[in-house]
Amino acid sequence: MAPLGLIAGGGRLPEILRAARPCFTIGLEGFADPKLADVSIAVGRAGAIFEALRRAGCREVVLAGYFRRPSFAALRVDRTGLGVLLRLLPGWGGDASLLARVVREFERAGFRVLGAQDVAPALLAPEGPAGARVPDASTRAEIAVGFAAAIALGRTQRGQAVLVKDGAVLAREGRGGTAAMLRSADARGAVLIKAAMPGQDRRVDLPTIGPDTVVQARTAGLRGIALEAGAALILDRAETAAAADAAGLFVFGARV
Repeated sequence: MAPLGLIAGGGRLPEILRAARPCFTIGLEGFADPKLADVSIAVGRAGAIFEALRRAGCREVVLAGYFRRPSFAALRVDRTGLGVLLRLLPGWGGDASLLARVVREFERAGFRVLGAQDVAPALLAPEGPAGARVPDASTRAEIAVGFAAAIALGRTQRGQAVLVKDGAVLAREGRGGTAAMLRSADARGAVLIKAAMPGQDRRVDLPTIGPDTVVQARTAGLRGIALEAGAALILDRAETAAAADAAGLFVFGARV
């Protein structure tokens, strides 16, 4: 079997996918753990990335892990990367549109792009509780408010998560991500809601939680976390569920 080309950013997801299927891993410099990478390449060097994938015999590619959009001044592009950059510019202001264009560039180069859930289907959040705790009826009403707000936020392509408390939206995720949102508000007693952006290419950047998210939630004093079932990822599910149970939090998947 040809290896899967893994374009790795930061975080735990690339390591999980490497365990699920033989991979040739290109670590994005400044984001990926160098110990996981077969080769490290700067973000703007698209020609080098495509050539490395072809030399390794990759026909399928998955993009996984944390990645922050670089400034133009920081980009180091090769000749192919310059052409890619020019085609990406129309979507530069929105997360979903930019990533959809990135996917198309890999397809343009002859690769089939997979989602993390195609490689490891067990990552997808199921409907219902991931741990022992289940939100009560009043909390489920708050979750419904939160999902509506998260979807509205997603249409702006600025974030995928909101905090709800006492039936109202307390905070919305921005460019700094979920951790920054939790730090920016008095979130004690709130619920964290994560949902996919409407119309986004679900092969990239699905909402994701893991044990670290539970630690952040516990530190912030949250009551629980709700995810869009079938459109969000739970990393290290057993560990995440156990951490939530120990912290007295629920992790709950709901259809939107």
